[in-house]
Amino acid sequence: MSMNKDAIAAPFIKVEEDSNGVLKNIEFVNDDNFNFAYDVVDKMAKKCPDKVAMLHISREGKERSFTFYDMSRYSSKVANYFQYLGIRKGDRVMLVLKRHYQFWFALLALHKIGAVAIPATNLLLKSDFEYRFKAGNVDAILCTADGQVSREVDKATRSYKDLKVKIMVGASRKGWHSFNKEVKYFSSHFKRPRGEAAVHGDDPSIMFFTSGTTSYPKITTHNFKYPLGHYITAKYWHQVDPDGIHFAISDTGWGKALWGKIYGQWLCEACIFTYDFDDFDAKEILRMIEKYKITTFCAPPTVYRVMVHMKLDQYDLSSLQNVTTAGEALNPEIFEKFKNKTGLVIMEGFGQTETTLTIGNLKGDTPKPGSMGKPSPQYNVKVMMPDGRIAEPEEEGEIVIGTEKNTPNGLFMEYYGDEEKTAAAWHDGYYHTGDTAYYDEDGYLWYVGRTDDVIKSSGYRIGPFEIENEIMKLPYVLECAVTSVPDPIRGQAIKASIVLTNGAEASDKLKSEIMKSLKKNIASYKWPKILDFTKELPKTISGKIRRKEIKENDWNENEDE
Repeated sequence: MSMNKDAIAAPFIKVEEDSNGVLKNIEFVNDDNFNFAYDVVDKMAKKCPDKVAMLHISREGKERSFTFYDMSRYSSKVANYFQYLGIRKGDRVMLVLKRHYQFWFALLALHKIGAVAIPATNLLLKSDFEYRFKAGNVDAILCTADGQVSREVDKATRSYKDLKVKIMVGASRKGWHSFNKEVKYFSSHFKRPRGEAAVHGDDPSIMFFTSGTTSYPKITTHNFKYPLGHYITAKYWHQVDPDGIHFAISDTGWGKALWGKIYGQWLCEACIFTYDFDDFDAKEILRMIEKYKITTFCAPPTVYRVMVHMKLDQYDLSSLQNVTTAGEALNPEIFEKFKNKTGLVIMEGFGQTETTLTIGNLKGDTPKPGSMGKPSPQYNVKVMMPDGRIAEPEEEGEIVIGTEKNTPNGLFMEYYGDEEKTAAAWHDGYYHTGDTAYYDEDGYLWYVGRTDDVIKSSGYRIGPFEIENEIMKLPYVLECAVTSVPDPIRGQAIKASIVLTNGAEASDKLKSEIMKSLKKNIASYKWPKILDFTKELPKTISGKIRRKEIKENDWNENEDE
């Protein structure tokens, strides 16, 4: 095991690398009382106070540069402010702050107090807040003044009476505290709590509401050791440059923001870039990469699907050293097109709200287009068959994480308030991800789909992703989703829902052309029975395609006939 003795992560993380810097093993030490706010941010403020921690660009284009000293000082002010308002260790505080820079101050402040942060999207409505407040026993909320968020919160509190504190960033309303006006009066010194008020590594720190599709979202709870689990995410997957700038697209309402906008990056002493946009504009994102000389970039596959249809040679992307993607599987066609246009290899990664990076193409790996990559040394990843047997190469099964010997930093604690769902997902020494895949002979994993996305037709088990990949190779296809439909003979038949690129027109001739291509390239039992052209695919508010919604609509329609 080795580690740069001067690195901020050295007291807590020991790694084994080969002569080329390729990770072989990782070990976490001295983490029983780890607290990211004190042990990383405050220490960075002392070690290199003038080093830029975040370059923030508002939606109006205003630039703000925050050093580690700034982050330490402002987070202490906010911690004192929160305590004044009655927020204590263990309280649950919802943060609905888009990409506002105040999110970082607030998150670190909650860590300092020992309270639990609950990031959430600004797209939530009254019923969403009602469910989340009650399910999470939320004590306080800090939200943006943009849009209708505060009004929807007020509607929700008519039935939920336990919200003690409401704070707004950017403006003020009756019944709400004004963050910007009030926080400035508080001290920028905050002493690390000791004794009963001290924070322990196993205490709850973060709660995420998962993207519910057919049922209410589960609440994934992580402890204070969770940030350490993102060291591999940043150093060996993103491959952040301590002297560079990392740009992750994600909104702070989602777990992916903590993958790419704070924890691992600051453990690696790298600067993060935040653009507080409302509506995604690929051209503007590319201009930002060009203007600010972004060195590492992470975005979901949807972003790359848009970019490969653009004239990328019009932008100077020469500063980019490494690009990554996660959120859903990346189609090989998009991988190849992006590589051909930019020379950059997209390093795919896989993880869940319940984990950190679990499988990925890490430093030193040669990606296989379409593959998820190899398991992270941090996790004991297996592929398990339905009967509990560990799969052989090429056998499709569920991705599971072994926990019999130890629970790795980064794996969740529980589904808050739901012992039944926790036990259903985590039992007999394994956490069951609900995602299916198979290993190849070289140890790479290939994604098949969610366990409930698998199509069972005429005795065959068919993963949607392989069919989607073939359809995505066609130049006029922007996105597609493959799902099942009821079939009286096969039990289930295959349907492909297809979004065309601008300029392409849906027609029977185009359907014939697509089927002709599929019949040349995939086995007959995988041919879709139905091709459906649609203007858009249903997605979660985090951008993932909701295959379940398409499937359920089709199956429910059949029941009504």
